[in-house]
Amino acid sequence: MNKPILAYGEAMVEFNQRIDTPRQYLQGFGGDTSNFAIAAARQGAVSGYISAVGDDHFGQDLLALWRREQVDVQHVAVQANGSTGLYFVTHDEQGHHFHYRRAGSAASRYGVNDLPLQAIAAAGALHLSGISLAISESACDAGLAAMAHARAAGVTTSLDTNLRLRLWPLERARAKMAEAFRLCDVCLPSWEDVSMLTGLNDRDAIVDHLLDYGVKLVAFKLGHEGCYVATPEQRRMVAPYPVQALDATGAGDCFGGAFMAELIAGRDPFQAARYANVAAALSTTGYGAVEPIPGRDQVEAVLRDAA
Repeated sequence: MNKPILAYGEAMVEFNQRIDTPRQYLQGFGGDTSNFAIAAARQGAVSGYISAVGDDHFGQDLLALWRREQVDVQHVAVQANGSTGLYFVTHDEQGHHFHYRRAGSAASRYGVNDLPLQAIAAAGALHLSGISLAISESACDAGLAAMAHARAAGVTTSLDTNLRLRLWPLERARAKMAEAFRLCDVCLPSWEDVSMLTGLNDRDAIVDHLLDYGVKLVAFKLGHEGCYVATPEQRRMVAPYPVQALDATGAGDCFGGAFMAELIAGRDPFQAARYANVAAALSTTGYGAVEPIPGRDQVEAVLRDAA
């Protein structure tokens, strides 16, 4: 059996305002590391989630989602006195806006003593994001401890830079993300996030900065430009797959899940990036973060047609 890819962080239930009937909201799901875990599972990887949800209706909805998607939930704690995070998406002339109800959520109360250390040491990869570290001090401590434990056990660690300054100030984000970079094997940055975290505005300078921390592989997500893949030995742009995008929500998370699934399956980083570019592009052709994530058959069909 293949070793699992474990993701650590917070998932939430989404309520998205309907444009045609603005007093009604459609329920969905969000959370970058949850999207990542689902994307990895849809590519055929063994996937699991490390988190906590409240003992409420919304927590049960998330557990049911992960089970449907074949994401292992044995390391998702259900807190009797906790709540599950929610967020609302509203729409107006200026675009869409996010409104969060996550303070004191079960996932934000997660701590070092809650970590499934044996499972982490036995994993194929451990994935976190900047949001995983930002939701609370205890969750940040747990995330960094999980990365250190994985590293000590020879488990590949991956990190998406997702930066949310509503959750923590830039000074703290820079300090804690620097700690995470030192524990990171595979970094999956996006331009706006990583330029703010590093203070740099040149692609190669940012890559140099990350490699200096000891990162072994950078897959720099550049949206419609594709992906810039860098190792200490070589760097190469990997072309995007053009589509008529409808909604890019979760595309970066889909890229990460597909990319790590391919790496763990033994593909080289450039092959993995080409595959992940297609998966991420296809995920933008529908609405929402989860529903349009493609499966392996869809991605491989595109790759065969493009060959």
